[in-house]
Amino acid sequence: MNPASRIPPVAEEAPLLAWLLKTLAPMNRTRVKQLLKHGCVSVNNRPVTRHDHPLKPGDAVALLLNGAADRTLEEADISIVYQDDALIAIDKPAGLLTVATETERIDTAFARLGAHLEARKLGRPFVVHRLDRDTSGLLLFARSHEARDTLQAQWERTTKFYLAVVKGDLPAAEGVIENHLVEGVDYRVRACVASEPGAKHAVSRYRVVKTGQRRSLVEIELVTGRKHQIRVHLNNLGYPILGDPMYGKPMNPANRLALHAARLVFPHPVTGEMVELQARLPDELRKLV
Repeated sequence: MNPASRIPPVAEEAPLLAWLLKTLAPMNRTRVKQLLKHGCVSVNNRPVTRHDHPLKPGDAVALLLNGAADRTLEEADISIVYQDDALIAIDKPAGLLTVATETERIDTAFARLGAHLEARKLGRPFVVHRLDRDTSGLLLFARSHEARDTLQAQWERTTKFYLAVVKGDLPAAEGVIENHLVEGVDYRVRACVASEPGAKHAVSRYRVVKTGQRRSLVEIELVTGRKHQIRVHLNNLGYPILGDPMYGKPMNPANRLALHAARLVFPHPVTGEMVELQARLPDELRKLV
């Protein structure tokens, strides 16, 4: 059996799905049903997929971590963009976390890639950086502690390009957005004066790639890497990213945040040669303009 994450023993009779929803809260119902569907839940060391499987006091329920993660990368719409002995880069879909959080401990890009490598006896990935759950695109992992440390130490030498679809037609074909940002107690990021406690200098360069349907496809180069920097900068400019529920709250025709990590340029941690990786803009965002 795959390594499992054991959860508290069953204390009273209940159908499996109802018990899981209560025990795994705040994990949402859709995610829990996916775990069941793909055989990632065991009862007394036997995988169970039936939602109405009856639980009895003392039953041992476990989540099969590798089963949850290794439903193949393809099923999660993850593709490997680049791989060598030191690096592995994937194209992460929107809606998938990079690493575990308090609300999602099982299904993450890190877990899926780790299971994929482990199943092929290719070691494990090491986290170099992160993408927000709602952002798709290039996510770079190292394949050793040494490669990770080198990449992180020289991360300022990494050039990061994103593509965003925004509401409206920008008046200038290109420009620079520069200000200071601070995160509030509500976790929202806003512009502020440089002297405000916690203020961080933030710079983004942008270039309009295409316009259409009163929307613009914009390429953004992150000069600095602050939390929600692109989302706040474009909204403050008056052109919020489509599908952004926090900043600007414009329409959401693609049913996702229209932000994609499209290109990374960085020195290889072993050879020092420059590496350029690209992830194609997803079709649902391409169609918006």
